[in-house]
Amino acid sequence: MFSLGTILLVVLVALIFFGLMHRVLDRMKLSDREALILIGLMIVGSFIDLTLFRGRITFSLNLGGGIIPLIIAGYLIYKAGSTKEWVRALIGSVVAAIAVYFITAVLMRGNVEPAGRFEMLDPLYVAPVVAAVVGYLAGRSRRGAFIAATLGLILNDLFHLFYLFTTNTPGRVDLGGGGAFDGIVVAGILAVLLAEVFGEVRERLQRGPDTENRDSKLLEGLKNPEPELTSSLGITGEVKENEKENK
Repeated sequence: MFSLGTILLVVLVALIFFGLMHRVLDRMKLSDREALILIGLMIVGSFIDLTLFRGRITFSLNLGGGIIPLIIAGYLIYKAGSTKEWVRALIGSVVAAIAVYFITAVLMRGNVEPAGRFEMLDPLYVAPVVAAVVGYLAGRSRRGAFIAATLGLILNDLFHLFYLFTTNTPGRVDLGGGGAFDGIVVAGILAVLLAEVFGEVRERLQRGPDTENRDSKLLEGLKNPEPELTSSLGITGEVKENEKENK
């Protein structure tokens, strides 16, 4: 039985294969091949846990749900269009982590009020939704939203680890593993989806993409995309070749 996170990643692979994710990946500065490799590493890595220390407090790091998302976030920060974008994304990560911690560890703790009002909600799915929404509101761009949402959940696990150490409470933290893997995948996908949908609406309303702190080449490509013909076999560039022949 595959987890929700794995199923969603397989769906993403299919969407990329059929060329339906090219625009989103282009905005995130990722090629189709790079995205497929990273998704493959996440799926395979989800079965690999690296135990860093064990005892009264056990801490392990999941390759697919912890290390790979950190690598992706680091790459997107490096590729950020401006300093303002990556700073906003990092601040959004902290805000998302605090929001997730407050809702899951305070409002939804135990069966007494006020948690009793939320007992029908599963924290494993509430957390990624909260992280995605906060990530989008803070990051705004596709890259910023993904960074804030995924790092927010990872930071939340680190908050829990810090709590165990400071209170000397026995426990286990599996960073990015178990249900956290599903949460990180859901949060990342949902955050980018929100940025894509609302970003598209915003661009249509203002009749073009935001120009503030945006790369000039990226803006030119967004406003005047080159014509491209894609066949069912994925063959591209025929339009460009025909234009050269006509000249």
